[in-house]
Amino acid sequence: MKKSEIEVMNRSFGILTERRSHILNDERTLELKDKVKEIRQYSISNLDELMDIGIKKLQKNGMEVILAETSKNALEAIYDIVKDESMVAKSKSNTAGEIRLSEFLENNGVEVLETDLGDRIVQFGPENRSSHPTAPASHLNVKKISEIVSDEFNQDVKPEPRAILNIVKSDILDKLSKCKVGITGANSVAAEDGSIITVHNEGNISLVSMLDTHIVIVGIDKFVKTIEEAVSIVKLETIYATGQTTPAYMNVISGPSQTADIEKVLLKDMYGAKRVVVILLDNGRSRAIDEGGECLLCIGCGSCIVSCPIYNAVGYDFGYRRYLGGRGVVFSRFVEDQKSCFDSGLFTCTLCGLCTLECPVGIKTNQLIEKLRKESVESDIFCEEHSKIAHKIQKKGSPF
Repeated sequence: MKKSEIEVMNRSFGILTERRSHILNDERTLELKDKVKEIRQYSISNLDELMDIGIKKLQKNGMEVILAETSKNALEAIYDIVKDESMVAKSKSNTAGEIRLSEFLENNGVEVLETDLGDRIVQFGPENRSSHPTAPASHLNVKKISEIVSDEFNQDVKPEPRAILNIVKSDILDKLSKCKVGITGANSVAAEDGSIITVHNEGNISLVSMLDTHIVIVGIDKFVKTIEEAVSIVKLETIYATGQTTPAYMNVISGPSQTADIEKVLLKDMYGAKRVVVILLDNGRSRAIDEGGECLLCIGCGSCIVSCPIYNAVGYDFGYRRYLGGRGVVFSRFVEDQKSCFDSGLFTCTLCGLCTLECPVGIKTNQLIEKLRKESVESDIFCEEHSKIAHKIQKKGSPF
């Protein structure tokens, strides 16, 4: 990440820190933290049971369920649905980023319309990457964004937020009217209700999920027992991610569109999706659970990277794809392998523990990284400079 982008990102993070400062230590927030941590721990510890209940309930509610053990399985399943489409609409999804869905579809002739404003801006500049899980363009200032948008539309766009919003919004809505398939992620899956829960501020997920076919790509770790539990997670994530107490929108999707307004006869295909397909992605999550599963407690708020001194110094080069910072480094070990974990910044972390202090569910990322470092060195994957220093100490009794 460029120095100028890091400076913009740091200012953005500073604004967020100030905005949420009054609410993080509120008694209700502290109670919610304890509640959500308990919910996530139960979910990970009882995932097999929740999945069994949830899959049956999702199917009973009229949704198709596909279990994808790997990213390749997920990509193939999604492509099989969209292969005849020229364009599909998509909302912000870290899980989709994990499997590089957009790149895969584009390489196979299917254009991807990012409907989240931040993601769309990042999409316009192919050299850019998301810098925050809920605010992808937080490293770009308004002048840079206006330049990116001006280049995309071949016209001068004023460096004013409203001017940028209007032109990007108009383009998205125009293209969205031509799409028949929408792809979203999910914040949670309520097993006992058979419901998908999504959260957003822009209203785009409502539009995307109402296209003829709605594909939901979600990690198996997102199962919870009930809608009520999912709402608690959404509220806590919103507080930590944006400094707001509630998001503008929270959607509960429990099946294809339907109505019973004519003599109580249940008729499908009203205004929303005719078909809902839920892709449940494992992709190393079961392996993570076998080794404790702590990194899967994450609720995706991004609080860890806001406080991380390394992330604030180097940006998105520290982390794994859409999973940024130390937690992303840890997660990459299970999604891919030790080499990927090393390349994501395993030895970049200072082990200061600020991420753990700021994590609403208390993930001990620094301890997990320390454990993975030991494993990495034992597998002969380490920094060459560290090896040279160790050799000097052994030979001279000094690293110099």
